[in-house]
Amino acid sequence: MKLKRKVKCGNMYIGGDAPVSIQSMLNVSTTNVPGAIRQIEELHDAGCDVVRLAVPDLESAEAFGEIKKQIVKRYGEKAMPLVADIHFDYKLALASMQNGADKIRINPGNMGEPAHIRAVADMAKERGIPIRVGVNSGSLEKDILAKYGKVTAEGLVESALRNVKLLEDTGFSDIVISIKSSDVKMNYDAHKILDAKSDYPLHIGITESGTNESGIIKSSVGIGALLLLGIGNTIRVSLTGDPVREVLCAKEILESVGLRSSGINIISCPTCGRAKVDLEKIVVELTQKLEPIKKQREKEGKKRISVAIMGCIVNGPGESKEADFGVACGDGKGAIFANGEVITTVSESEIAAVLMKLINNS
Repeated sequence: MKLKRKVKCGNMYIGGDAPVSIQSMLNVSTTNVPGAIRQIEELHDAGCDVVRLAVPDLESAEAFGEIKKQIVKRYGEKAMPLVADIHFDYKLALASMQNGADKIRINPGNMGEPAHIRAVADMAKERGIPIRVGVNSGSLEKDILAKYGKVTAEGLVESALRNVKLLEDTGFSDIVISIKSSDVKMNYDAHKILDAKSDYPLHIGITESGTNESGIIKSSVGIGALLLLGIGNTIRVSLTGDPVREVLCAKEILESVGLRSSGINIISCPTCGRAKVDLEKIVVELTQKLEPIKKQREKEGKKRISVAIMGCIVNGPGESKEADFGVACGDGKGAIFANGEVITTVSESEIAAVLMKLINNS
């Protein structure tokens, strides 16, 4: 795939040879400054790269400035870029940039007169602030809906490129494009068309994907399929609820398609009637205990290690031998592997503790 343009967003880049970044959005009011800061800190700790805040009014734009000030004071050069989400009122885009937005998200087509679009583009250019042009399936222009008879992949792309041109006509080109649908197949088709027609970096995701369970499935399929094609420079998993879950899911998607590596990779079998131990209990216990170690290894840049937790002797020995550490379980016990060799056999109740000790000492 041809590399997209590279756009600077705060202290990071989107597009070009930059790694695929993870975004999320606060679900508390921007005017709730303490609540917003608390949620940004939680997202930062979870591994988020960029966070977006809704700016529906001037009060929110002013609060944005206070939030930015405190986040920079808290994290310094490592502060996450903050994006202002703007709809309809161009004055809110201007106010957000004046209050420190590292990027703004707009739909130029609903900004009103060409002079309004130019005012936004001119300030963004002057301050080195990129603009994300966002188009969703629920907000297509009436003439495009009439042309295609309904929401289509082609219509989404036409709308996005039309809105991009409104910015290009002002001489602005630090653009990221986002086209999202809640229909996974339509979303996939639209991005394939857009990717072939534009060299702007793409923000990808499935909009309004739903609750934790259904949303994770839709997002994993929709985002993962595009990433495997080499499409997508920054992603957001949209879930109803705690945005931290969005970030954790996004990290798993990036790991699954080989674009990120965490400090620890857990391999476990789905279990079957041959299992003679409570494998789920062992996996859950180890996963919980390994989470802080996983984060610490990521921060320290340590080599990724794999841990295989297998329920029986069919695939267990092979998977455990290939992993850095592992266990192949039998009847109420498990053979512990380290670096490809069996080092001991322990009871079911000891498996998690023994593996933890090996991992802690690695």
